[in-house]
Amino acid sequence: MSSHGDQTTGDGTRTAPRDPGYDPAAEVVETCRDLIRMDTSNYGGADGPGERKAAEHVAALLDEVGISSQLVEAEAGRTSLIAHWGGADRSRTDSLLLHGHLDVVPAEAADWQVDPFSGEVQDGYVWGRGAVDMKDFDAMLLSVVRARARAGAVPDRPVVLAFTADEEAGGHLGAEVLVREHADQLEACTEAVGEVGGWSATVRGRRVYLIEAAEKGMAWMRLTARGRAGHGSMINRENAVTDLAGAIARIGSYEWPVRLTPAMQTLLAAVADLAGTEATPENAESLVEEFGGAARMLGAVIRNTANPTMLGAGYKVNVVPQEATAHVDGRFLPGFEDEFFDTLAELCGDRVDIDFVSHQKPWETPYEGALVDAMGRSLLAEDPGALVAPYLMSGGTDAKHFTRLGMRSYGFAPLRLPDDLDFTALFHGIDERVPVDALEFGSRVLDRFLDEV
Repeated sequence: MSSHGDQTTGDGTRTAPRDPGYDPAAEVVETCRDLIRMDTSNYGGADGPGERKAAEHVAALLDEVGISSQLVEAEAGRTSLIAHWGGADRSRTDSLLLHGHLDVVPAEAADWQVDPFSGEVQDGYVWGRGAVDMKDFDAMLLSVVRARARAGAVPDRPVVLAFTADEEAGGHLGAEVLVREHADQLEACTEAVGEVGGWSATVRGRRVYLIEAAEKGMAWMRLTARGRAGHGSMINRENAVTDLAGAIARIGSYEWPVRLTPAMQTLLAAVADLAGTEATPENAESLVEEFGGAARMLGAVIRNTANPTMLGAGYKVNVVPQEATAHVDGRFLPGFEDEFFDTLAELCGDRVDIDFVSHQKPWETPYEGALVDAMGRSLLAEDPGALVAPYLMSGGTDAKHFTRLGMRSYGFAPLRLPDDLDFTALFHGIDERVPVDALEFGSRVLDRFLDEV
């Protein structure tokens, strides 16, 4: 319970109101718009504006309500923020980490209906790069924390707030730096909550809220074939381009087998119950299709995946190059890393070498315990009749770094979404946007959640 005297029942329903005028969602829309207007595009290298302006803005918002913070820079402009809050119960030593990242992927303005860095409100949505990934959660978190700080509603549990740089390029200049160089700031954290979870999908007329309880591992790989350089008019049986092209074709067309991890077994069992059947590896793909547009994400978490993404070779049409390269985005399920790399080596063959651009392990946290219960109750208090279930995330988040410190991690950025919104297509997509009422819903849910943690 929080220290301001507001009580909740077992189902998350408050039995006493806060002070008149208390609204955890009061600032969420404007905060989200302000963050979107700060271009924090991450190009994966030294180029780009960096995150410092956004980090300084967050620091100022926290300072206004009496929460001091520390800025951490791995390189000039690549700025993260860390702050300590809560802990009204001095006997509590199990801190909770709440984290979001400040960087976004680039956006080409000519492709969008609106300026991607305008933060425009149109048709009931806040538009802009980062609206769902993940300045929406940053804004919800800031709105709730500021409202609670003003009301004296400090959580009993100590809370660490982290807003990080570089998540969109693997977190090496953000969360990894916090874990490696500032672990003392995080050593009391036993659990962590960040993206991507708590969003709703509609299955057979029933809203299902998906809590991230696992992530695939990430293997961004550079494949290199080396052969014999020579004249393009002559026979060459050691052609690096040919060897590489064969490997890439085999990787791109390979059908990875279905593998169900604990989180997906639980989710698909819930969907199977709605469909009047049972979940099995054989019908897993059809159950995933029940999620409509979200199937593009969920279909990738019942198997390993490897997608070729870049190719490079040669400098003249009549010269056989000595070397050819390709990049592959590989993602592997918890518990199936050996299978993934053994298969990949077989597909590449002996004439193609594999090096890592980034290699991060998968993780899976048991979907149980007081924190999980608090997430479920806070969602159902705002949306009675919905279902709440875990899932495995296809992409990577900063949780990969924080779990290295032994934290139980979850993705919980709650959004109640329209049935017809193709939400997963908005991640890194054109015309990224988030419903205004979803931001307000998420703020209320997070506020309830903080009452119970």
